[in-house]
Amino acid sequence: MTPAMLHWDCPTGIAGDMLLAALADLGVPETVLNQPLHQLGLADQCRIVTQPGRNGGLRGIKAYAEVLTPQEDHRHWRHLRQLLRTAPLEEAVGRAALRCFGLLAEAEARVHGCPVDEVHFHEVGALDAIADVLGTCAGLCHLGVGTMSCSPLPTGHGSVTTAHGVLPVPAPAVLEMASAHHVPLLSCEGWPPGELVTPTGLALAITWTQRFAPAPALVPRQVGIGLGQRQLDRPNQLRLLLAEPWPSPEHPATGLEQVQQWVVLISCQIDDMDVCENALIESLEKDNQTIMTHILTGDSMRQWIFYSSDVQGAVERLREIIDAGVSQTVLEATAQEDSQWEEYLETRNSLNLDGTPPS
Repeated sequence: MTPAMLHWDCPTGIAGDMLLAALADLGVPETVLNQPLHQLGLADQCRIVTQPGRNGGLRGIKAYAEVLTPQEDHRHWRHLRQLLRTAPLEEAVGRAALRCFGLLAEAEARVHGCPVDEVHFHEVGALDAIADVLGTCAGLCHLGVGTMSCSPLPTGHGSVTTAHGVLPVPAPAVLEMASAHHVPLLSCEGWPPGELVTPTGLALAITWTQRFAPAPALVPRQVGIGLGQRQLDRPNQLRLLLAEPWPSPEHPATGLEQVQQWVVLISCQIDDMDVCENALIESLEKDNQTIMTHILTGDSMRQWIFYSSDVQGAVERLREIIDAGVSQTVLEATAQEDSQWEEYLETRNSLNLDGTPPS
């Protein structure tokens, strides 16, 4: 079954090569990523290469466009648009690529104060940028996921050197697209200077995702990790989360019962209190699923109250310890949902000693 959604998690920003790399890590073949370049007749000039890598101590995939021949220093939008319209691209790939470059052209036109058809791309019109856009569009079409979201983006700060000289970060085209399409941009206070969101990366996010927000409730199925080229003070990565929404028919909300913690009360009479209790506490310290919260005492009764997400297993382990120091069998084992603990204290509903949660 194809997962129903794809969330773009961009903790250190977004760029076209990071998207290509994350798609490759999800299993999209290089042949799929490179197919549009063949269809445009550019295969002898440029190709997409992916390879394993590390950044900030974490693994992932790195991607880059290998330029095989000298390239033009710029391309006019009207010429690139005609090339995309006449090439034998898959319809969905061509449509998405046209929208992506159209967003970039509109932003550049506003930045330079010129008609859209007079816009000429420098970095964006280079072969590597064309490969980023076409390869990403082909890879996303290959996945066949209709619902996509993108996390809010940290844009970086400082300056970046471009064909137009030194420009502030966020780049003017990034701000224009963010303003026109209501994209939330995160503060980068305390980050090292540098560009984190490229115009191409943002245009792809606007083209493909339906909203910019933290990840919704979901059940992850696969994660693709694309690494950035720069070394930051943290892992520089973009993560694509193939997932199913939650709750869903396949994963109903009732599944929450499996991960809720339960409050369990064990009551018994103890002959050798110190030995039993020390063993009990030592056992709990080794069990990440069980945490003791209260010890209640009486004349001849000892009661332990603890939280656990594995009621049956916890009761069995505790009973083995308690049985070694009791003069009678365990008198009571009671469990209740964490959220109903106060009500439980009033009702004291008992359960069987197998630790079965209440129905």
